[in-house]
This record gives sequence, C-alpha cells and structure tokens, in this order.
Amino acid sequence: MRQIVLDTETTGLSWEKGNRIVEIGCVELLERRLTGRQLHKHLNPEREMEAGAQEVTGLTLEFLADKPRFAEVVDEFLDFVRGAELIIHNAAFDVGFLNYELSLLGPHLGRIEEHCSVVDTLALARERFPGQRNSLDALCKRLGVNNAHRKLHGALLDAELLAEVYLALTSGQGDLGLGVVVESGATAFERTFATADLPRRVLRASAEETAAHRARLERIAAKAGRCLWPAEVPEAEVEIA
Repeated sequence: MRQIVLDTETTGLSWEKGNRIVEIGCVELLERRLTGRQLHKHLNPEREMEAGAQEVTGLTLEFLADKPRFAEVVDEFLDFVRGAELIIHNAAFDVGFLNYELSLLGPHLGRIEEHCSVVDTLALARERFPGQRNSLDALCKRLGVNNAHRKLHGALLDAELLAEVYLALTSGQGDLGLGVVVESGATAFERTFATADLPRRVLRASAEETAAHRARLERIAAKAGRCLWPAEVPEAEVEIA
C-alpha cells in the first residue's frame, strides 16, 4: 500500500475567510516503510499572513515573496499524491484548504478526495485515547516519538513526525519498519523498528533462580498441603525480541 503523510501550513485558520496555503510537506510510505521520497514546497500566498500564523510557523511574506504559487506546483503535487492514501492529522483542516486551492484554479481539478483517499490520525487517536489530548505534540510524547527539534510548525517536519506517530498508533495492524534516512534541511532521522526480522535472544534462569523457584514451590506445598506445579520444572526460558 502506498501512503502519503501530509501536512500544510497556512496564512490563517479559515479558508472560508480567504486564507491560503504557504507550505506543503509530504513523505511517502510504501508497505508501512519510509521510502525517502518526499515533496516539500513553500508557496507565495498572494495575501497577508495573520499574526498568529506567522508566529507559529516563523514564515514571513518577505521569505515567501519569490516562492511559486499553488497554481505553479499543483500538477507536481497531484502527481505525487494521486492514487495514494493520505495520512493527515485533523484532516478536515488540510483537506478544506487543499480543496479551496483547487477550486480557485477551476472545476476541472476536482476535489482532493477524487485523487486519493484520506485517513485522519486525529480520529484514530481519539478512538484509541478517548478523553485525552491528541495534538501532534501530545501524541509524540505518549508514543515515544522524539519531537525535541520541533520549535515551530513546519509542514515537512510535522509530516515526518506524523509518519512516526501514525506507524506507532497503528502498529498492531502490521510490522513497524523504518530503515531509511530522510533529510529535511538541517534535520535527519533514521529509525529501524523492523524487529520482526531480528534474531530472538533466549534468557535462561540461572541455577540460583531455579533453586529459589523450587524452594518457593516447596513452601507453597508445605503451607497448602499441595502445589499444582511440580517440584522439578524444566529450565525456564523467556524470548526477548
């Protein structure tokens, strides 16, 4: 299965008020493994940014002034995501903005749902952790994903973090295997979680542990009159992945 983990940054919280996308970040998963393929674009929104958006992203109009417009990257973007399953946190937000951007270019492009399916990790998290905070930062902390380098919201960085969160969140649905390095500016991470392919170590009880176990059984038998376990037991073994 091909999946694209996606995040966007915008000029504000509401596309209904004419806010636009200023950054798109996508990373590709194939059979639940990062491939190293990604798509990252900063975009000229052709409008002012709201103060709150500039504060959380660190992006300014000066920085975005020479960046391409959505219309200039839409074909590349749709080619990258077409036919995939989009993994998005709070999908209604990003999907709303993507559909608004597509609508500005004309009805011939349709809606993003016509190009790919969508999975909302916020809905998955709420189902697994009802009544708890399920922001991306909260999930990183809960699921052991290192987000110490996330000082500002950034579409590609957040997509990389969400990929790890999604795999941890859905780890019961298949093997978790990441074994590639993904570069994002000055950041890079390598994760190797494909434990299914690793040899298993067998831990055996020591002579002292076996003797203590036998003595414990004898005390149980003396006190209760009988013990369901035999006095002599095979050497204990525990498999550790």
